[in-house]
Amino acid sequence: MLIKGRRDDEDGTKALKAAKERERRRRKLIRTKYGQKPLKHAKKGVQSCVLAVLAVSLLVLMVSVSFAAKGEVAAYMGIVGIITTLLAGMGLNLGIRGFKERDKNYITCKVGTALCSTVLLGMAAIFLRGII
Repeated sequence: MLIKGRRDDEDGTKALKAAKERERRRRKLIRTKYGQKPLKHAKKGVQSCVLAVLAVSLLVLMVSVSFAAKGEVAAYMGIVGIITTLLAGMGLNLGIRGFKERDKNYITCKVGTALCSTVLLGMAAIFLRGII
């Protein structure tokens, strides 16, 4: 009788372990597409996003300082503008090159490319407004 009860308990734990294993496999399949491993972000896309955020923050800083000084800013704001343009250009280049990485998630490339393009257009508009 003791042996029979022990055998039933072992069968119950085996069934419980098998059910847990099935649940773990099911969750893994839900998390990924058709059982494939999840995609990582493109490295150049992440770098592009970082440069884009840095360029946007410099642009906002530049515009706010110029607004507070009522347009009377020194030459260092021009240097910051050139640095912002260079950062946006590098970010755009990295974002475009990030699309060439294989088997990656390209959302960071898209965001970095869009932000850097917007910053470059904004800097071009500021430059053209200064000329006119």
